[in-house]
Amino acid sequence: MRHTPAAYRAMRRSVARRARSGGSLPFAVRVEGRLAGQVTVDNVVRGALRSGSLGYWIDRGVAGRGMASLAVALVCDHAFGPAGLHRLQADIRPENQPSQRLVERLGFRREGLLRRYLDIDGDWRDHLSYALLAEDLPGGVLGHWLSSASRT
Repeated sequence: MRHTPAAYRAMRRSVARRARSGGSLPFAVRVEGRLAGQVTVDNVVRGALRSGSLGYWIDRGVAGRGMASLAVALVCDHAFGPAGLHRLQADIRPENQPSQRLVERLGFRREGLLRRYLDIDGDWRDHLSYALLAEDLPGGVLGHWLSSASRT
């Protein structure tokens, strides 16, 4: 039921509603004119916290070309700049090492283990928690990624 066209349309309406209210910052990743991924800062909290949860995916057909890193870096800079957030948190399953490497390359720091954090595929799954603060990278996330990529 979750992977039907009707469920997808309902999810898109929900995301659009949260974006209009400021609770989400959703971005599509387009590569060569087609949808190739998504980066979203969700669960945006204002006030004293000013944080959000970072989530992303990239199509396997463009994976390994730096598209996900570029997209996530741009969204982080937007979140810390115009959106006015102070903290972004990315929670990643322990077996997803490519995603862990991506956030680590972008300057995120591992903060801990979230035991049995999300119900995925019918079971409670652990996640590793990573975070990045606005002041961690004074030159911005994109600048950090570009300078570290030029050194390798």
